[in-house]
Amino acid sequence: MRHISEYKKVAPSHFFYLSLMEILDGKLLSKNIKEELKHEVNVLVSEGKRAPHLAAILVGNDGASETYVNHKVKMCNDVGFGSTLLRLDDNISEEFLLEQVERLNKDDEIDGFIVQLPLPAHINARKVTLAIEPKKDVDGFHPVNMGRMLLGHPAYLPATPYGIMQLLRAYEVDTSGKDCVIVGRSNIVGKPMSVLMARNHKYGNCTVTLCHSKTNDLELKLKNADIIIAALGKPEFINADMVKDNAIIIDVGITRIPDESRKSGYRLAGDVNYADVAEKCSYITPVPGGVGPMTVISLMKNTMKAYKKQVYKS
Repeated sequence: MRHISEYKKVAPSHFFYLSLMEILDGKLLSKNIKEELKHEVNVLVSEGKRAPHLAAILVGNDGASETYVNHKVKMCNDVGFGSTLLRLDDNISEEFLLEQVERLNKDDEIDGFIVQLPLPAHINARKVTLAIEPKKDVDGFHPVNMGRMLLGHPAYLPATPYGIMQLLRAYEVDTSGKDCVIVGRSNIVGKPMSVLMARNHKYGNCTVTLCHSKTNDLELKLKNADIIIAALGKPEFINADMVKDNAIIIDVGITRIPDESRKSGYRLAGDVNYADVAEKCSYITPVPGGVGPMTVISLMKNTMKAYKKQVYKS
């Protein structure tokens, strides 16, 4: 992947309006990775090979899940991947869902697939995750992929942490030796981020503190952090008083806040009060346009890896 400086010439100038702060622009970076993937697919097809194919299972009518899956399908179309969306009623049995998972496991034309979470309460999400073949687990949630990540072996990384690591690498953010505080301990973001930020790697090598709802003196820990990764789901929770000068802020949160001045009736807010915090930072991700676009494009990159393993048996 190219360094972000090769992309900046096409970035709107307002992205860099604060002289001491640089925005980690996921929208810009994902756009250029998308073009690189699209070119790679065009080459494969011109050589007579099939395009990579991603499938998704969506159970029920959860609005947020519907939005996320539609974004993924659109991105597949944009880069030239094949895509399959399997919509299932929320009253299906766990057995029926597991049968669909097994069908996709055995389909050689499907390189990777996801089961969109959350699932209805009567379905055991852990059981469904375990049923997915690790080689097709492009979400990176299967224990095999989690274990390989922990050991530093090649693996499909969960898409959001993978996207964050690509942002740090593209902007050449110096993380080595830094104190990194992660707020939120989910299996999707917090826990895998703690592993990736602590690994012996140029974009890692941090001393990591993983915080959560039972953490004592959270504000003090944040104030002492060189890097803050916020993934707690509380809009604008982190303010300037909790952040030291020149901190690096990665905001994973995204919440709809009612706003009658907007046509949509809402605005999107992260876990960080951006307007309050930005002027103190050396780097910061915006919401929207930061981590979100990188999550979707990282799923595409995992799918391309799965495709190569399937087609080239590598």
